[in-house]
Amino acid sequence: MTVDSFKFEYPRVLSIAGSDSGGGAGIQADLKTFAALGCFGMTAITALTAQNTCGVRAIHAVPPQMLRDQIDAVMDDIGADAVKIGMLHSPEIVLTVAEAIDRYAMTNVVFDPVMVATSGAVLIDNAALDVLVRELFPRATVITPNLDEAALLVGRALTTSQDMEQAALALLDKGARAVLIKGGHLSGDSVIDLLMMKSGEKFWMQAPRIHSPNTHGTGCTLSSAMAAHLALGASLVEAVQHARVFVREALQAGAQVRTGKGSGPLNHGHAPVAMRLKPLR
Repeated sequence: MTVDSFKFEYPRVLSIAGSDSGGGAGIQADLKTFAALGCFGMTAITALTAQNTCGVRAIHAVPPQMLRDQIDAVMDDIGADAVKIGMLHSPEIVLTVAEAIDRYAMTNVVFDPVMVATSGAVLIDNAALDVLVRELFPRATVITPNLDEAALLVGRALTTSQDMEQAALALLDKGARAVLIKGGHLSGDSVIDLLMMKSGEKFWMQAPRIHSPNTHGTGCTLSSAMAAHLALGASLVEAVQHARVFVREALQAGAQVRTGKGSGPLNHGHAPVAMRLKPLR
C-alpha cells in the first residue's frame, strides 16, 4: 500500500493537561472520552500528579521546554482538529501553551481552567491566574469553569443562577469568547449550566441531578467530550449538549461501581463507538 492509497483520517483531539495517576481525571479521562466518542486522542502532559480517589498527594511540574517539545511532536506530524486544555500550573506553562496555539493556528480550543480538584485540592499556582486570563481567554473557543473556579476568577462567591449569569458576563469582559459555567455545585434537584457567547446569546441547560459518589473527573470529561464533538464537526452549542449527555450517561453507568475509597471515576466506557473516519484532506 502506498501513501497515495490512503483515503481517510481519524478526528484528532489533543489534550494539553495534567496526568492523574488514579486514572479518573486529567489526560487519562480525556483519552478515555476521546476513544469512547470515536476520536483519536493525543497528549501533551503539563504536570504529573500523584493522586487517587481520595485526593492529590503531590504535583511534579513538567519543564516548559518538554511541554513545547510534546506539542511540537504531535502537531508537526499528526495535527489536531480540536484541543482540550486542562491543568496549567505556572505562568511559564501558560505562556508555552499560548504560543503553541498561535504557532499552529489551533482551532476548536476548549479550555477547562482546572484550579480545584474534586477533593478540594488547589492545583494551580496563584501567580498563573493573571497570565492565564490574559493569554488564554482570548485564544480559546470556550472556557468551562465550574462554580468554584468561576468564583475564583471573578473574586466572589456564586450561589444562584443570577450569580452565574453575572459571572459569565464578567468572564466575557475579561476576554473570553464564550463561557460555559457549570452549575453542578448549586444546591437543588437539578443541574443547571449556562453557555454564554460574546454576542450576548445565552443558553441555559438543565437536567435532573444524578446522585452518585463517583464524580471524580466530571469536568475533565465534559471538556474533552466537547472537544471531541467539535472535532467531529458539531457547533459549539451542539458540542455542549452532546457532551452533557455523555457525562450524564457516564455518571449513571458508574453510580453503583466502587473504585477506590473516595470519589470514584465515571464509567467512560458505557457506550463506546467505533473510531470515526473522515475523508483525507
